[in-house]
Amino acid sequence: MTVLGNVALFAGLLSAVLSAIVYYRSAVSRKSSPLPGRLLLFACSVFVLVASLILLGRIVAHDYSVGYVYSYSDNALPLHYLISSFYAGQEGSFLFWALCSAVIGIFLYRSTKRRGIESPVMAVFMTVEAFLILLVVVRSPFRSVWEMFPGAPATPPADGRGLNPLLQNLWMVIHPPVLFIGFAAMAVPFSMAVAGLWKRKSDLLPANALSWLLFSVAVLGLGIMLGAYWAYGVLGWGGYWGWDPVENSSLVPWLTGVALLHTLLAQKRTGAYVRTNLALALLSFTLVLYSTFLTRSGVLGDASVHAFTDPGAQIYWLLLGGLIAVTTAGAALLVLRGRSFRVEETRGGILTRETTLGLGSIALLLSAAVVLFGTSLPILSKTRVEPAFYDATNLPIAVAVALLIGFSLFMQWEVPDPRATFRGSLTSLGAAALSSLILVVAGIRDAGALLLIFTALFALYVNVMKGTLALRGGWRLLGGKVAHAGIAVFLLGVIATGRFSSKEQVALQQYTPQTVLGRSMTYTGATQRPDGSMVFSISVMAPGESYRLSPAMAPSGGEGVLRTPDIASSFMRDVYVSPVGLESANVTGASTAAALSPESLVIDASIKPLISLLWGGTLVMMAGFVLAFVKRSKES
Repeated sequence: MTVLGNVALFAGLLSAVLSAIVYYRSAVSRKSSPLPGRLLLFACSVFVLVASLILLGRIVAHDYSVGYVYSYSDNALPLHYLISSFYAGQEGSFLFWALCSAVIGIFLYRSTKRRGIESPVMAVFMTVEAFLILLVVVRSPFRSVWEMFPGAPATPPADGRGLNPLLQNLWMVIHPPVLFIGFAAMAVPFSMAVAGLWKRKSDLLPANALSWLLFSVAVLGLGIMLGAYWAYGVLGWGGYWGWDPVENSSLVPWLTGVALLHTLLAQKRTGAYVRTNLALALLSFTLVLYSTFLTRSGVLGDASVHAFTDPGAQIYWLLLGGLIAVTTAGAALLVLRGRSFRVEETRGGILTRETTLGLGSIALLLSAAVVLFGTSLPILSKTRVEPAFYDATNLPIAVAVALLIGFSLFMQWEVPDPRATFRGSLTSLGAAALSSLILVVAGIRDAGALLLIFTALFALYVNVMKGTLALRGGWRLLGGKVAHAGIAVFLLGVIATGRFSSKEQVALQQYTPQTVLGRSMTYTGATQRPDGSMVFSISVMAPGESYRLSPAMAPSGGEGVLRTPDIASSFMRDVYVSPVGLESANVTGASTAAALSPESLVIDASIKPLISLLWGGTLVMMAGFVLAFVKRSKES
């Protein structure tokens, strides 16, 4: 079966290359039919699917003669974790990405055929697909256990090494495939941008890419936030986002993709931002490849807990070569062909909607540049950027984005009307100011936090008001308003939990109640599971509250320890407790009773106010993207 898997990969690679060649010939010659390219596209998709099913079958069958199966699964894993073992390692994740791209290619072919742009777009897209399959061929998941682990016994192992305990979580079953679907879909605007430059069609991108771009940024954004939710509930670092380089590397193309979304809307309405949109479409997919290089080349092995550390020299140079080729080809096309496009400049001054959309995109690009700088710094030096740097630099950008979200809805296309903009904004500005004043009276004095709260509330009030009015025309008109309202709520959650959380590290002596963050916490003992992990029981009591938390610790190879927090969630706050370690209870100054306790548990406890707004805002934002996608799909 593994031989058949490798044959399917080689056949898929050959089909993808031939499909790209046929589509290229069809794009440059009217006498050449694209039909063979379509057939080869279908063949490529079938071969990639067959290879994927073979690998999944070997995992479910516990065939440990396959090195990849041995490395990432074991006999005790339930079915859903066996499925997630498919993309737990480097080889399987590349295969899954190629599979997602193959499926998207079938839908893309149908769309581009209908619009008369099949050959140039699919020639580019199938080249990307060929590159993805090449990565899998070079580092095949079907290598034997003896090839991957020289010196292994002659008979196949009876059990596998197992899945990383951190990945044995429902959200990590969902998060990676969602992220890869977003990465694969980002190749569509890229392919359309290259085809537009190649065929000198400045309207190809805005006329065809908007629905695909909405899909890609929605799915990629959802994947990022699923990863954040997993980190919050599983990693014991105390938060949902640590500005880890691998986290950042997936965020940057999302930011540029959202920037492109706004300037594409402006181009469709006014003809502005032609070259800007082509550049952003090229840049967004280039950053997807750069993200892949950072994550999988090993260059961030010492800087990130998420990065693969041993990709092999072939994968390293293939990823680097692919990144250089895409960057160089894109830049050359933009310089040589982009200058021939007639560019419609924005008219009417700064107080028009298209100019505001451009300014919002600039703000998002500034944020992307800041994050990209901090993420890439460990490659250039041993210096790491602290999370405080990202927080400080992104705060004014977030304020600017919130203001632009609010004011833009009171502006007209191409014709500025400052008085109308100001009059329309007064109600929402007043409501936001009053709400902020109430917070000042309540004791909040953080100027930066108050500024972001004021602007986020302004954006929220504007979009709720405009959304209510738009509802009369049907729910499909609500996409942008709902997405922007979600962003405003998300920002409120970010600032609430980021600036107003309280944290305390304390040693809880067994059976001795202690006041921690205004609550009585009592460590009542620990239970050891068969896998060696320790689950601690902590009773928590406060006025109107009584519950039990069960954080855990588990060995993680060598002297490593995995710390899993437990969280008591409510709308107003989360009580978050993460174990640090056990220590002797013979603490200086402790009472005799306490000193007799066999041990005490050191914990990091924190109160995270209104973090529910962050998760709720994310869901609202995703709902807005879905509404906008449905509307655009119906129109096309």
